[in-house]
Amino acid sequence: MKLNELRDNDGARKGRMRVGRGIGSGKGKTAGRGQKGAKARSGVAINGFEGGQMPLHMRIPKRGFNNIFGKDYAIVNLGMVQKLIDAGKLDAKAVIDHAALKAAGVARGGKDGVRLLGKGELTTKKLNFKVAGASAGAVTAVEAAGGSVELPAAAPASEG
Repeated sequence: MKLNELRDNDGARKGRMRVGRGIGSGKGKTAGRGQKGAKARSGVAINGFEGGQMPLHMRIPKRGFNNIFGKDYAIVNLGMVQKLIDAGKLDAKAVIDHAALKAAGVARGGKDGVRLLGKGELTTKKLNFKVAGASAGAVTAVEAAGGSVELPAAAPASEG
């Protein structure tokens, strides 16, 4: 077999059906679209529409609560930070912030910053974190290892 002899298998590429080309074609008149109505017209995609009956996504009861003021933090545990330092993906001497954790591939998402949690062991000494939030356990664990956690200053409550 030569390169110029390569071709598709028979029937692998089927030509498109030309509709609306007369009664003898078998796809004339309504062009395979049945009779009348919105679905016989072009450009119609009514997802979830059930002919006027209440659609399923509206019949089912809704659960839970979506807080529109809730913050979106990327959650990072101390054990994960230690693992990255051991692997050489994080510099222990530099300030560990959102950009550094994102570059290391651990802080995915989190448009409001990083929240540090205390799960796992921290063996590296003197780590300096600059994060948007941290749990009390994480702060004590970092400070016990001789490091520091810098959090943004809380805005004072407005007097009203």
